[in-house]
Amino acid sequence: MSLWRKSVLAIANRPAIEGLVRRYGMRLARRFIAGETLEEALAAVHRLEEDGIHAILDVLGEMVKDEAMARAFAEEIKKAVRAFAALPYPRYVSVKLTQLGLDTSEELAKELLGEILAEAKAGEVFIRIDMEDSPRVDKTLAVYRAMREAGFENVGIVLQAYLKRSEADLEALLPYRPHIRVVKGAYAEPPEVAFPDLPTIRATFKALVEKNLRAGNPTAIATHDDALIRWAKDWARERDIPRNLYEFQFLYGVRPALQKKTAREGYTTRAYVPFGKYWYPYFSRRIAERPENALFVLRGLLKP
Repeated sequence: MSLWRKSVLAIANRPAIEGLVRRYGMRLARRFIAGETLEEALAAVHRLEEDGIHAILDVLGEMVKDEAMARAFAEEIKKAVRAFAALPYPRYVSVKLTQLGLDTSEELAKELLGEILAEAKAGEVFIRIDMEDSPRVDKTLAVYRAMREAGFENVGIVLQAYLKRSEADLEALLPYRPHIRVVKGAYAEPPEVAFPDLPTIRATFKALVEKNLRAGNPTAIATHDDALIRWAKDWARERDIPRNLYEFQFLYGVRPALQKKTAREGYTTRAYVPFGKYWYPYFSRRIAERPENALFVLRGLLKP
């Protein structure tokens, strides 16, 4: 993890800083978060579609310790699934298992995700299980395998290139013909489990994309890194990989011009559209990713 990211996350976790940012609310978060309501998120979906960019809806929330709250989150996600299913667009929703009570009970997370997947299957909605921090990887993969073994095909998983274990995890997943989303990774991780340097993370990112595509599996290339995007386009073109087998995914509010350009070039392009009241953890990770994001927030704080 870079010194910049580590420092920002450490500062963001201080109650005084969180209180200051929350006081300004969505005025600061709006660039990266569609809003606090489903209606605001669906409005963002419409705007993206006007530019040929499809949406990935994400009800924000994580690290839930209470079963009642986990069930409430599951109902919110199912509501989003039903609303999205009514729209004439490609439909895609992301889910974090800790918002479904993974930390309380793996069985609870399986139960609630199964309900969401059944609802999504009826509405032809694809569900992506987000990957969280390293202590939760094994449980997350176990839940994914359980859903596939239960017959659900409308579900994918995420692998993080900065985790040293990810190549081995992909190898173990290949029998499931997995739909993989490859990301660099955004959590604070110790050097024992995560690569600290960008060149190694980029190399692992490429290796994960190559391995899954060579196996003929759908692959989402999720990055704003120009070098990785150029590499992926060239690598796939040189090997005649069909464009319906891979796509590019971006974060809402981050490099919108690049998102539009990618869509205009004829690549399937999606933007991750987060919304909800529990936006601060997600927001702080976005600030930690790039100094430019922090400057944007600082300017917002200084405005009258």
